[in-house]
Amino acid sequence: MIRRTFLALAACTLATAPLQAQDKLPSAFAYGADISWVTEQEAAGLSFRDAQGKPADLYDLVADNGIDTIRLRVWVDPAKRWNGREDVLAKARRARDHGMRIMIDFHYSDNWADPGKQIKPAAWTSHDVDTLTKAVADHTRDTLAYLKTNGIDVAWVQVGNEITNGLLWPDGKTDRFDHLARFTNAGYDAVKSVYPGAEVIIHIDNGWDTAKAVGWFDSFTRNGGKVDVIGLSYYPFYTPSKDWKVESPKVGTTMATLVKRFDKPVMIVEIGHQYDQPAEARAMLTDMIRRTRAIGPMARGVVYWEPGTIPTWSGYRLGATNREHQLTEAMAAFRH
Repeated sequence: MIRRTFLALAACTLATAPLQAQDKLPSAFAYGADISWVTEQEAAGLSFRDAQGKPADLYDLVADNGIDTIRLRVWVDPAKRWNGREDVLAKARRARDHGMRIMIDFHYSDNWADPGKQIKPAAWTSHDVDTLTKAVADHTRDTLAYLKTNGIDVAWVQVGNEITNGLLWPDGKTDRFDHLARFTNAGYDAVKSVYPGAEVIIHIDNGWDTAKAVGWFDSFTRNGGKVDVIGLSYYPFYTPSKDWKVESPKVGTTMATLVKRFDKPVMIVEIGHQYDQPAEARAMLTDMIRRTRAIGPMARGVVYWEPGTIPTWSGYRLGATNREHQLTEAMAAFRH
């Protein structure tokens, strides 16, 4: 996918606000959206529009479609400051003020981390395993403490983003699951030191691949890895058949199998469909929400990535915003 950054940073206020209690427990089913691009798009002079074509706040638009949870990514030392802790705080405050729960997604990188790249932050490149472990703990704890001090409550925290092939390469690749689990455990413990009630998510991709998911978490738990919620990504466009009617039942099987084997809740923390196929996207999302809810109390929710990305700005085609900067009908699947 194509990702761009801009030089400007939306101003954010750092005054301390009182910590507000969550209206819902983390265990309540989440109808979520990752909208981490919002401040960057706004700083670029872009605006979202409602169904009548009038300028509107993206937070209002997703809330009107049933979104009650916002996911926000965190980078360690981003070149343009987007997704650094000040930017995350600005977005988290807006989510809090809309009554939404918050999920924080640590990438442990200065830029994008995903199955194809897990690049150490520049400041960590010479660290050995012990020092990396401490760096993960310090970065996690310090970022969350900063949010908490500034009045933000957090329901979920991802310790790593799509770490199917590990994190902090090469030290934390999956050929050294002991290192991988050591790094994520450092993050896990740091989360609990700041937000004891937050649930920690360990996140891998390709939720349709049941055997790979089971094998991954077998290795993770065998090496002492800690996890509260198993997180999965699912993009029909990147599946073998590219057909959600074929692949979504496999995701349902993966979730049910993971719950039975590991006795842990599951969550779809990333999902998306082509923005220019809105009716098909709505049908896919409706089906996937139904399948996830069918897991019962061990299902934590479904989170869209990123519905608010404007395709003419980013080039990314799996959002849910059209070329007129309006959310598509796909998001109606989240209304409840």
